[in-house]
Amino acid sequence: MIKVGRADRPAEVHGVHGAAGVTNWTCFSRRAGLDGDWEAIEWASVPVGGVSGEHRHTRTEEIYFILSGRAEVRLDGEPHVLGPGGMVLTCVGSTHALHNVGDSRVDWLVIEMLSPDTATSVRGRAVTEKRTSMGSTVVDLAQLGQFDPRQVFAGPLENIALRSLSDGETLELSAHGVEHTLFVTEGSGLGKAQSTEISLSAGTSVTLPLGSELTVIAGQPGLKVFLATMAVRP
Repeated sequence: MIKVGRADRPAEVHGVHGAAGVTNWTCFSRRAGLDGDWEAIEWASVPVGGVSGEHRHTRTEEIYFILSGRAEVRLDGEPHVLGPGGMVLTCVGSTHALHNVGDSRVDWLVIEMLSPDTATSVRGRAVTEKRTSMGSTVVDLAQLGQFDPRQVFAGPLENIALRSLSDGETLELSAHGVEHTLFVTEGSGLGKAQSTEISLSAGTSVTLPLGSELTVIAGQPGLKVFLATMAVRP
């Protein structure tokens, strides 16, 4: 079952990770109904001066991908100022926090994944492949275009990319041996899956479980998406 979520009606969450103030937040998908080692796929936003409090990751690996605004992210105590396209990869054992230091709200996408040890406990299966984490880091995905998270994470997330499609251009996604999650950052288009059509616009999330397929068709003037792909353990 393909999961579709939208960021236009978020909840208000007070005191996220112990910080004062309000975070607008919505969860697009959780691991229920998925075979990959996802924990959650979420969208979050804080106003000018807003904070998402510092916390340590003990059971999950996590991506923050900045969608808009200017944020200072403290990763293991080191400050990094990021704009749209900046990405933080946080490993188990690391701490991070986010502070809006710009003059407009900061929106970001959250991809949280079970660590291999946590996946073994939650899924009740042996780990067939387990890499050593290379340590948390910050990258400019807008400049790179794509990034192999296996350089950083111990889990099975295998690719992160930004894809730009011109009017009428298509992107074929097949979830065979992998699962995909995409988020529309700009533009509009249509997603087709068998007899289902999904309207795509900025703020739309689509997650493809194992065995599904989706054709993404860009509308006018085009479509830009964030795409993450996870290998599914046998």
